[in-house]
Amino acid sequence: MTAIWSVDTAKFRKNAENVKQDNQLMAVVKNNAYHYGLEFAVTQFLAIGINTFSTTSLREAIRIRKLAPDATIFLMNAVYEFDKVRAYNIQMTLPSLSFYYENLNELYNIQVHVEYENLLHRSGLKTIAEIKELLSHHEQNQNTNKMNIVGLWTHFGYADEFDVTDYKIEREAWLDIVEALLAENYQFDMIHAQNSASYYREEGIFPNHTHARVGIALYGSRPYSTIDETVIQQSLTVKGNIIQVREVNQGDYCGYSFAFEATRDQTKLAVVDIGYGDGILKSRAKHEAMINGKRFPIRALMMSHMFVEVDDSVSARDEVILYNNDIRVDEYTFKGVGANSEQLSAMNHDSLIKEYR
Repeated sequence: MTAIWSVDTAKFRKNAENVKQDNQLMAVVKNNAYHYGLEFAVTQFLAIGINTFSTTSLREAIRIRKLAPDATIFLMNAVYEFDKVRAYNIQMTLPSLSFYYENLNELYNIQVHVEYENLLHRSGLKTIAEIKELLSHHEQNQNTNKMNIVGLWTHFGYADEFDVTDYKIEREAWLDIVEALLAENYQFDMIHAQNSASYYREEGIFPNHTHARVGIALYGSRPYSTIDETVIQQSLTVKGNIIQVREVNQGDYCGYSFAFEATRDQTKLAVVDIGYGDGILKSRAKHEAMINGKRFPIRALMMSHMFVEVDDSVSARDEVILYNNDIRVDEYTFKGVGANSEQLSAMNHDSLIKEYR
C-alpha cells in the first residue's frame, strides 16, 4: 500500500470554470502549477478558454509555450537569458529602473510589463515618477530595435488580510497610478494586479484592467474564509492507508521523542502509511484525519508513518483522508497550518502515487 495524491479532473475543470465566469483571467501556473502538474493544469485551463498564463520560471514558461503555441505567457521574474525570452515569445516583467538602463540594448524586441513595487517591496519601480521617467525615456529612444512596453502590473500582498488597512492602501495607490497614466494617454495592452483574494473581494476585475491574475482559487482553495465553500471546490484528495491498528496502555509513549503519551488503557492507534517525508506538515499533524467519514485526531507524525487515535469502527486497510473537499486545504490554512500554497507545495510527488481521475 502507498499513499496517493489524486485529482478529479472533471471537478478541477468545473471549479476553474466557476472561478473564471465571463472574466479574462491570467492563470498563475508557477511551481509546476502549484504542484498539480504544469501540463495537466495548462491543458485544463485552455479547455475553458484561459489562454494567458504567468509563472516565475523561464524554464516553465518555455514548457507552457510548447503546450500552448498561441498563448500569452508572462514571466513574473526578470531574467537575463534574453535570447530565450525572444525565441519563445515570452513577455517579461520590467522590475526596476536600474534594470532597464543596465539592459537597455539587450532588451530589444522583448515585450515587457512595467512593474510597480507597492507595499510588497519584492520587485518593481518605486514611484509613478520612476514609471514616467522610464516611459518617457523609452518613447524618446529612436532605436528601431528596442523593447516593447505592452503591460503594467503590480502584486497585492495584503488582499487576504481583513483586520488591517494595508490592502486599502496598496489598492488605492495602484489605482491612482493606473488612472494617472491613462489620463496622460499612455497605452498598455494588458493591465493586471488582482490575485485570487482581490478578485473575490472586488467581485470581479478592476475598471481599466484587462485581466485578473488568479492562482490559488483555480486550484480549489479559498483565499479567505468568508467565501462559501460551495463557491470554490477542491478536486484534490490526499490519502493514506491503515497498515495495522495497535493497542497501547496508559503511560505508553508512541512516536519519535515521546510524541504522544496514552492517557488510558486500550487506546487504539492506527498506523498510517504517510508522513512528513511525503509532505505532510508537522503543523497539519496537530489536527485530524478522516476515516470512513469520521474525523479522528492525529497523535504522532513520523517520516513515513503517522499514528491516528481511532475507535472500534476502524480497521486495517481503511483509507485515511488528509485532504479532500470535506477536509479541505483551506480549512487548515484558516486554522494556522500554513498558506494554501505552502500545504500544496510540501507534497512529495516522488513518494506519493500521483493520479488524475
